[in-house]
Amino acid sequence: MEAFTRLTAVAAPFDRPNTDTDQITPGRFLTRWDADWAKVLFHDLRFDGNGAERPDFILNQAPFRDAKILVANVNFACGSSRESAVHALVAYGFRAVIAPSFGDIFFNNASKNGLLTFVQDTDTCDRLRQQLHANPGAEMSIDLEAQRYSGPDGAHYAFKVDSFRKYVLLNGLDDIDLTMQYEDKIAAHETALRTEIPWLSTKA
Repeated sequence: MEAFTRLTAVAAPFDRPNTDTDQITPGRFLTRWDADWAKVLFHDLRFDGNGAERPDFILNQAPFRDAKILVANVNFACGSSRESAVHALVAYGFRAVIAPSFGDIFFNNASKNGLLTFVQDTDTCDRLRQQLHANPGAEMSIDLEAQRYSGPDGAHYAFKVDSFRKYVLLNGLDDIDLTMQYEDKIAAHETALRTEIPWLSTKA
């Protein structure tokens, strides 16, 4: 997966509280192996029943179409276990989501797929979203190594991130990549097993 080190990009305010994973990726798309995850993102909020864009939805407004940072509201991505919620955000182009709180499962899935998520207090998130609404197309900058970011007005903030999440994001490591770091030890273990317990590898 793509490593996350530093990012300066347009940020979009997402005001809806308690946005659940079914609103991020509606369940009816989950059986489609060929789903266009970028288009599935927030599908029923972005599009009407005829497939036309809803002009009042934030990502359908020109200054925010290419946003890579989302400043969300409380309890973002709550609800069911749905890794597609992360896949859709990443497919659309998002690299980071800031919110006062997240659904636990989504939060755990995010770093495994290259999406930085971190918690910021409600007052700060409210202020950031207000600034983004007032200055459409404004950029924010995030430095994961320093654990700092700047708002649309240039003010600087610190954020916390678990050391393991930070490590995998900085190095672009998903779960398979992490496992393959131990490839030599795995191979040595399998060789030893074939000697110690030969019947495990005996072909019928």
